[in-house]
Amino acid sequence: MIADREDLSSKTLTVIVTITTLLVFIASFFLLRLFKNGELTYTTEYLTLLLLMMPVWLYGLELTNLTRFYRVRDITIIFTESLIFIASSTLLLAALVVLLKLETIDLSILLIFGVLEIVVLNLMLMTTYFYQKNLLDKGMTTRNIILVADENCIEFTEKIMLHNEWGLRLVTIISSSQLVHEIFGSRVKVIEQIHSLPYLLKNNIVDEVFYCKNDINQEELRNLVFACEEIGVVFRLQSAFFKMASTQTQLNYFDNVPFLTFTNTPANKTAHQWKAVFDIVGSAFILFIWSPVLLIITLLIKFNSPGPVIFKQRRIGLRGREFNIYKFRTMVQDAERLRPLLEAQNEMDGPVFKIKNDPRITAIGRILRKTGLDEVPQFFNVLKGDMSLVGPRPPLPSEVAQYERWQLRRLSMRPGITCIWQISPNRNKITFDEWMKLDLQYIDSWSLKIDFLLLLKTFQAVIRGSGQ
Repeated sequence: MIADREDLSSKTLTVIVTITTLLVFIASFFLLRLFKNGELTYTTEYLTLLLLMMPVWLYGLELTNLTRFYRVRDITIIFTESLIFIASSTLLLAALVVLLKLETIDLSILLIFGVLEIVVLNLMLMTTYFYQKNLLDKGMTTRNIILVADENCIEFTEKIMLHNEWGLRLVTIISSSQLVHEIFGSRVKVIEQIHSLPYLLKNNIVDEVFYCKNDINQEELRNLVFACEEIGVVFRLQSAFFKMASTQTQLNYFDNVPFLTFTNTPANKTAHQWKAVFDIVGSAFILFIWSPVLLIITLLIKFNSPGPVIFKQRRIGLRGREFNIYKFRTMVQDAERLRPLLEAQNEMDGPVFKIKNDPRITAIGRILRKTGLDEVPQFFNVLKGDMSLVGPRPPLPSEVAQYERWQLRRLSMRPGITCIWQISPNRNKITFDEWMKLDLQYIDSWSLKIDFLLLLKTFQAVIRGSGQ
């Protein structure tokens, strides 16, 4: 559940904040030493205070919930709570210095530390808050659900609407109950035709389907599970016991209401969280160390041909969510308008368009594509939460419109910069169906180890310059 992932994110942020706080204390020591013209002498008692600080901050952050992700929270409250936390924790450290008789410690270091920590901690909290808020606004931390319900499900439906912390957004209710229509018809879309589910799944952004009916129709249920399984949408059944073959089955509870969950996408929540952490840290690190190269590429593109440096294009992400993908521009300006003239030269089958010697590509663009450097701006997409480092490549809306139903399941995982197809030899000779099967193979066998191996092989491919 989203709450589980957010809890792990909160714990990860707590550790990061604590480590940063220790660095702030070290910086405070050198700053105080500068103010005293080098007269401040280091003793092991400063190390003792540093070690005392670690449990104080870890426990204090956990107790105050400062690093917890709230879907609705006022910025002034965050600042006020952080101010109270830092003031009380710093006073506690001062008291420990006195009680433990750490006489060589200059207490003015805690004053400098407190001021610096207010700035640094609030900067981290605000950055995290706005980052999470951006994901929430785009629906990336909210699960869109369809509820198949009868009168037995009225109370639970009310709870979904009440508990925003569950991260569930009810988009449609499928029910033949007149009472359900009367109660919820004014607040959410309610329809009767249960056979409309496959259409709803294909034409709407849906993450999960909840089946919450007192009388279970096994034939109906089998069709619903198949419709969800076919395109990788999670299916949850409100039942303590139900035997049905599925790739993965789990029993989950929403406020003591049991649901049997069928899913054929990776469900290791902890591994997914570490994947998200690695995405953010890895992308930030790569953009930092490559910043001089990015500046040079920017200048080369700008002076080589007219037009913007960054090429933005609408792509389809997780469950059909649209976003703008970023690339260094490798083609002439208005290249998209020239595409219809080249359709007959398309070397790929299916809805994908690709030409090995595309005449629209500029001289600089050919080098960038050969080395894969044109993809580097997509690390900003990863930081925004639209993409991951590893995952199926995000398709164009026009391509998705031509997908067969089984191919839609590749949208059940966040798209990535690289995947199995990207490191395959002679990848442009692979048929479209084979490409789709490679992506589904990645989804079905996903692990952090596989991501790591794919990143290594991608790096080798970039070094060899095997891009096209």
